Amino acid sequence: MARAGVLTRITALLPGRGDLEQMRRRPRRDLLAGLTVAVVALPLALGFGVSSGLGAEAGLATAVVAGALAAVFGGSNLQVSGPTGAMTVVLVPIVADHGPSGVLTVGLMAGLMLVALALLRAGGSMRYVPAPVVEGFTLGIACVIGLQQIPNALGVDQPDGERVLGVALSAARDFAAHPDWTAPALAVAVAAVMLLGARWKPTVPFSILAVIGATLLSEAAGLGVRPIGDLPSGLPAPSFGFVDTAALGSLVAPAVAVAALAALESLLSASVADGMTVGQRHDPDRELFGQGIANIASPLFGGVPATGAIARTAVNVRTGATSRLASLAHAAVLAVIVFAAAPLVSRIPLAALAGVLLATAVRMVEVGSLRAMARATRSDALILVLTAVATLVLDLVLAVIIGLAVAGVLALSAVARQARLAPLPLDRQGDHTDAEHELLSEHIVAYRVDGPLFFAAAHRFLLELTELADVRVVILRMSHVSVVDATGALVLKDVMEKLARRGIVVMVSGIRPEHRRVLDSVGVLDLLRHEDGEYATTPEAIRAARDRLHLTGVLPSARAADDPAPAPGPPGPAASTSAAPSAAVRETS
Repeated sequence: MARAGVLTRITALLPGRGDLEQMRRRPRRDLLAGLTVAVVALPLALGFGVSSGLGAEAGLATAVVAGALAAVFGGSNLQVSGPTGAMTVVLVPIVADHGPSGVLTVGLMAGLMLVALALLRAGGSMRYVPAPVVEGFTLGIACVIGLQQIPNALGVDQPDGERVLGVALSAARDFAAHPDWTAPALAVAVAAVMLLGARWKPTVPFSILAVIGATLLSEAAGLGVRPIGDLPSGLPAPSFGFVDTAALGSLVAPAVAVAALAALESLLSASVADGMTVGQRHDPDRELFGQGIANIASPLFGGVPATGAIARTAVNVRTGATSRLASLAHAAVLAVIVFAAAPLVSRIPLAALAGVLLATAVRMVEVGSLRAMARATRSDALILVLTAVATLVLDLVLAVIIGLAVAGVLALSAVARQARLAPLPLDRQGDHTDAEHELLSEHIVAYRVDGPLFFAAAHRFLLELTELADVRVVILRMSHVSVVDATGALVLKDVMEKLARRGIVVMVSGIRPEHRRVLDSVGVLDLLRHEDGEYATTPEAIRAARDRLHLTGVLPSARAADDPAPAPGPPGPAASTSAAPSAAVRETS
């Protein structure tokens, strides 16, 4: 049965006839969009391959293999996948420590994790990531990508080290020792053409035009700027060179980081594509499945793990793509370039690619969104800054964990502040005189508990209730309690026991049916049953409290005789009655 369920789930995640039919509707439009995306993706794929430490050919292989497989198996009709700057940041230390075999092993492990997440229907969890975490994460990645380009932009050798800040500072010192402004000028020129051109005519692929211009200028003027170097004419044959089993343990954490990043960035990119179109909705679980397949296969062909790429996906949408055919066409065009134009691509200056990625880093930062987030609340601003700094100083997955943890703590604090313990005026709960109210107020206190009674808020109630003096009965109206967890129930039980040792009885009214199980599990209902302390409505609880005080002599028996509506005896617990209260009772419960 379990095996049949897994097979059914896998079948549901595979491409269907509807995907093929959609690809046939507007093929010319999709092919044109794919060509445009390929032109934009070429310099990015080359640049991210170089930045990863595996070379430009690794970036091209990733764009071709992962781009095609994610297009076929993914959950978005418009998503374009390939190497990204965020993934490059994670891969640099893996390449340094374990080489290409480490990347292959990590890619395989991460791909299997993504497939497992898809089978477990974890794709919908993306909606629980707070916007400040996403914005801070994006800002941090942009800073990391920019700092990674400093050595190539300055034309110096790549310094040793894993921390981008240290590497950038070392590169700056090397440049200061022997300055040559050719490479920096080329990088700045390429970045300027991209940024200014995007403002002038967003639909024109200025990145490829700038790279072609920089390459021609470098060749014609003999600038002596370091080029990419030799590229293989075609994709390498599949490789199965995994690391030794002894090293697998050290790669589990990087694999988790790669899988988490691929899931986060891909689902975010697919959501962005949905927002840019009408009628397009991605399947998050199928998207994870497609990214898993892509990340298993890409390293086998010399590539690196891939994710959905927001920038390329946005270009795909803006140029009119309507189906997966556009993403497949983008991968096919890049494959043609790999096989037919490798010698030309190998002559592109590294400084030009650095300029492309510097411009990409600048365009990743949405100043308006950051300003709006910072102005929203102090909590949002704090989460954004912490996530960005952690991304820059620590690592990407740890940064997201820190951002989520801080967001969770602040959210719990905000919810806890909504919990209130307010005195309930007794003169509105029954038909007794002012004299009786004055006497009752000396011995009975009624409180209305509002909001959640859970671990982040319950202890305030313990402190407040246990400090009561000159009181014989405490009535808690719980009909407005929204949530009760085990901690809240235990705190309530602790309050009841502490007050009982002081001779104070606790009565409770209006317990909601959904809260009874947790209260019963810790023994609260047993205590209430023992003292006849549970009632359906607050007026019933007040009458029972008055009767108890009459019987114990706290209130004179004469007042009990003069009571205009005496109760025949202490009413039984609300749990023992099954009749629904009347409308009048419900209004005062």
